[in-house]
This record gives sequence, C-alpha cells and structure tokens, in this order.
Amino acid sequence: MSIKEKIIEFMSSKDYKPMLKEELLTKFEIPIEFKKEFFNVLKDLEKEGIIIKSSNERYGKIDTDYLVVGKLQGHERGFGFVIPEEKENPDVYIAAEAMNGAMHGDKVVANVIKRSQEGKRQEGEIIRILERENQFIVGTFEDNKNFGFLIPDNQKIFHDIFIPKGRINKAKNGQKVVVEVTNWPEPRRNPEGKVIEVLGYPSETGTDVLSIIRQFDLPEEFPGKVKSFAQNIEDSISPDELTDRKDLRDLKIFTIDGADAKDLDDAISIEKLENGNYSLGVHIADVSHYVKENSPLDKEAYKRGNSVYLVDRVIPMLPKELSNGICSLNPNVDRLCLSVIMEIDDNGKVLSHEIVESVINSDKRLVYEDVSDYLEEDDDGAKEKLDGILEELNLMKELMEILRAQREERGSIDFNFPETQIILDKKGKPVDIKKADRRIANRMIKEFMLVTNETVAEQFYWSEIPFLYRIHEDPSEEKIAAFSKFIYNLGYKLKGKEIHPKDLQILTEEIEGKKEELVISTMMLRSLKKAKYSMEQNTHFGLAAKYYSHFTAPIRRYPDLTIHRIIKDFIKGNMNSNKQSTLEKELPDIAEHTSFTERIAEEAEREVEDLKMTEYMSERIGEEYEGIISSLTNFGMFIQLENTIEGLVPFSQMIDDYYQFDEENLQIIGERSKKTYNLGDKVKIEVVGADISRSNIDFQLIG
Repeated sequence: MSIKEKIIEFMSSKDYKPMLKEELLTKFEIPIEFKKEFFNVLKDLEKEGIIIKSSNERYGKIDTDYLVVGKLQGHERGFGFVIPEEKENPDVYIAAEAMNGAMHGDKVVANVIKRSQEGKRQEGEIIRILERENQFIVGTFEDNKNFGFLIPDNQKIFHDIFIPKGRINKAKNGQKVVVEVTNWPEPRRNPEGKVIEVLGYPSETGTDVLSIIRQFDLPEEFPGKVKSFAQNIEDSISPDELTDRKDLRDLKIFTIDGADAKDLDDAISIEKLENGNYSLGVHIADVSHYVKENSPLDKEAYKRGNSVYLVDRVIPMLPKELSNGICSLNPNVDRLCLSVIMEIDDNGKVLSHEIVESVINSDKRLVYEDVSDYLEEDDDGAKEKLDGILEELNLMKELMEILRAQREERGSIDFNFPETQIILDKKGKPVDIKKADRRIANRMIKEFMLVTNETVAEQFYWSEIPFLYRIHEDPSEEKIAAFSKFIYNLGYKLKGKEIHPKDLQILTEEIEGKKEELVISTMMLRSLKKAKYSMEQNTHFGLAAKYYSHFTAPIRRYPDLTIHRIIKDFIKGNMNSNKQSTLEKELPDIAEHTSFTERIAEEAEREVEDLKMTEYMSERIGEEYEGIISSLTNFGMFIQLENTIEGLVPFSQMIDDYYQFDEENLQIIGERSKKTYNLGDKVKIEVVGADISRSNIDFQLIG
C-alpha cells in the first residue's frame, strides 16, 4: 500500500480527528530527511480534492455529505455552478457573492448550504480553490490613461482584469491581447494582470482566429528540438527497413482524399475472391516506425493529443515533414504501413483478418469529388480520371452498401446533421457558407474505417492484453426519461423501458424529412454521453458496436499511435509481462489526457466556425432568409437557415404581441392573439444584428 493510500485509509476512520502535518509526520514515522516528500503527498491529496486543510492548519478527509469537489462553470452575470467530479451528483449553484475569488474553470471545493428539493437545485459557497485554470486570458484591451482593463473574450470569465500602467506593454485601446494573471480576485477586488502579447486589432487579418488559438492555448509552432528531430528523418525507405514486412507493392492500392489534402495517411485495396467474398485491405501509414516512444516527437504529439482543424488552418499533431512527407501515402513511392486485410461476406460479416507490418506502393491518388461524380452520376470526365480503378470503385460501392446495411440492422445511429462548409478568401474573410454534401466517396471511406476499427478492437479484446478503446457509454436513465418526455410532446415515443440504440435508430427513420427532424436529432444527441478513450473495454452505444477503437489515423490522433505500438509489439512477440504492466499504468492517463485534448479541439473548432458565421452575417444586415425554428427558450427562439447559420429572435423583437414560452407543450404563445410558434415551423426572418465579439446573430420575424 502506498503512503497516499495509507493516509486516505487513516483519515477515513470514524475515530480520526483532524491533525497538523507535523503530527501526521510523527504518526506515520516518516524519517526527517523525507519530510519534504511527505508534505508534498499531503499537498497532492489536497489538490486532488481528497483531503482538506482547515483554517487552523489541520488536515481531514473531505466529507462528501457536505462538501463537493468539482469544476466551476461561470456565467457572465457573476454566478456559477460547480460541476462535481462524481458525475452522479447534482450540480451546485453558486451565487455571485459566494464565489469567494473563484473564476470559471477553477477546481474548487463547495460547501452545500441548501440541499436539492422538489424543483429546486442545490446551493452552496466556494470554500477552497484547489487549482487555478486561467493563468493566461485573451480579450480586448481598454485604455483608461493611468491604467487599463482586459475584457475577456470568454464571457464565462465575468471579471475584468485590472492592468497597472507599467504593465500595459504598449497595448492600444481596442486591441486583442493576452494577459497573464498576477493577482487572483478577492471579494470586492478584480484580478490583476500584465499584457504579455499584443495580437492586433480585431479588424486586422488573422487576429480573430489567433485570439481563439491563444484562448484555448493551442500550440501553433513546434519547438526547435522537435522540428530538427523531424527534419533529420530520412525521406525515403532503406532496404533494412523492409525486413519482416509483408510486401504489398504489387497489390493495386490507392488513396481517396480531398483535392487539397497533403497528409494521405490511409489507402485502400479491394478485390472479389473466388468464393464470392470481398478482400478489403485498409493500409494505414506506419507513423509509429518514425515516432519512437519518449522521443521529442512523441512527447510533443502526446502533449497535443490530436490535430486541430480550424476553418483557415490546421494545427497538426506532428510536423509536416512526417504528415506530408514520409508518412503520406503518395502515389508511386514505397511507404511503410500497418495493414488490416479482411475477408468479408455478403452479409457484412468479417470472416477472417490479418494485421501486418507492410510496405506498399500506391497506384493512384483519387479525389472524393471525382469518385462521387463517377459513382453517383456516371460522369465521363470523372471516368477518364479514374481509368484503371473503375472496377475496384464499383466493388467498394457494393461493399459499402453491405456494411452500412449490416450496421443499420444491429441499430447503429446515423445522425443526419447538416455539416457546414465555410469558404474564405485569401484574407480569411468568409465569402460563402453552405451545407456540405455527404457524398458517396466520403461514406465509403467512413464505412471501411469503421469496420477496421471494430475488427482491431475485437482481436485485442480477446487477446487479453492492455489496449485503448473508443467507448460510448449507455445514456443515463434521467437523460433518456427527459428526452422521452420531450418527444412525447411532439407526438413521438420510444418503445420499451430499457433503451437500445435500435430504438433511437427507428426514431431517426421516423422523423426523417419531417419538420421536427433537426430539433429531435439535436435533443437526442444531447441526451447521449460523449464518446471517450478508455483502457476498459465497453460498448460504443452510438455505433451499436460491442468492440471499438481508433486505429486509422495515427498521424492526427495520439490514441491511434498508441495502439499501433501495442499491435506491433504483439505481432513481434514483444508483449511480455513487464510491457503489459507498464501499459496498465500508462493507458488510463493517455485515455484521460487525449479525451481532454479532443474536447478542447472540438470547442476551438466550434468557436472559429461561430465567429466566421457571425462575421459573414454582419455584412448581410437587412437581408431576408427562410429558416426553421430550431430551439425555444424563455427569452426567444432560435432559427436555423438553410446554410446552417443559426440566430436568435428575442421576444423583445416580437412586438405584435406579448409572447411566452409554454415549456410543457413546447411552443411559444402570444398572450392576446393566441398565435403559436412550434419547433420545426418554417419562418421568414430579417438579419438585424451580428455581434462579432460575442458570436451572436439576431434576427426578427417578417411577414
């Protein structure tokens, strides 16, 4: 038992009375030369929210009956909520006067003052700040001659940051800046900071996206050591590297990617076997061959966790020397891969497979658009470009339809959300926004990656060695009950008491093409848990898959890179007990860290999209559009346009009557006229406002 575990066990005793750290030192008979290490263990336990130090310097275990440890989620009006680490516990409302110097994102301890009662939430006060989140804050600088203030971009940080005159760092009024917090807030006193970087005026090219990059602390540049390490990797393959690899250079292999893509990290081979089954090969760049464990490249890739795809740029997990060079499966050059070759029958069942280290030589680089033009429209121009691969593409289409039918049969949920395509000019200004097409070529690659990820996960589950899975846990009963009530009010219901993916899939088919489709799909997604990485195998609810992993993108996702290493050790017979013990210790941390970096990437990508949509609509004030009511609130209704942009019609703009939200019947009703607005209704709007600093778009109804 570790000293940490001994302390927790000791403090958990009913007879334990809070003790000074010196008393604990004596109690555990710690030699004086290890005093510092012991006190650090106490600090760690306090930081983790397991023990707490009282005002008289005595330590005790946190009493979870009265105290809640969690992250503070702030609100621009000054109040907030503590989101407990123990997910089954309810959130705790914190009034502005009970914040006690805490800021949005801080890890805190809250004392529960009022318990949850029927229709009322828990209330509490912050009594301890365990960990600060916002050392650096991005926002707009306001100059007041003798001092300055930072107005944070993140509205959940409700304090303005005071900046003394000597720490303004030549920032000008209205510029976007990064401020380092030097003094944290106290009751009746704002936090204090210093300007460490001036990003530029909001109107200057690139400042808007750069502000979001800094807000989420995304690393733009690679450290010099990492760059030089990548530059020293050979850009061709030596004969020695081919030892023990399966030679697939004579197999017809090709890539399908976007026209502008440079990192071609997956390739396909397909043929019909004599027995009528399909042989599908999915060949993934062997990134782990070049990114060795604990190398500068590996440490930086782990830190980043994944690539981030913003509207105007990519922040890659690995330098372009790898992603666009030796790990890009360019045509007519030898490349090292990890290949999964599967035999699949006409019911979509994988009968057998092998995973091998391989060398390939891609025949052709295909483009999604050409492949779709050929398979959807039999386009002559596309046929000419795809000459020599047409037979394989027809087989791919056949197999895709089989795999998709098999997925649907078991209950996999396909959300029909429109994806947004934002087109920028050379200065980063949005010139067009429209729905992105979900065409057949993209769907084919998706199906082949899904079946590969499942096949890999199932093999390593039964191999009984530590592995990294992509899991999507079953939704909570409370969330599904609330969703059932919501759809019941719209005339739909779920079958059965226990929820199964198939039930939700049937519902998505039922609502397809109906006016309620968007809003029900949105609420359904919100009712489900987020997918994450885990060393513990669990089902993937959304895909209705018993086993699932992320194997197919090691150039842009660290979990994929991790399991490539595990697979290669297993193939080579290097998976000994010591290696397994190391993995059992490391994988939970990798899973937690990469699940976190993935969420950060998603938030940053969404922020940039919202910003560019607002910027686009800011030049269309007064223009009229048709849209559908996508959400109702007690302050107005949100309208989604055909191009996927969403804006708010506040009640204050609906001047023909006094409108209220009828939550029970999910409609907005005019008090005098009894006029109603329902989810999914088509309406016509005029754009009346677009606040770029807050990414808010305002509409008003017309007609």
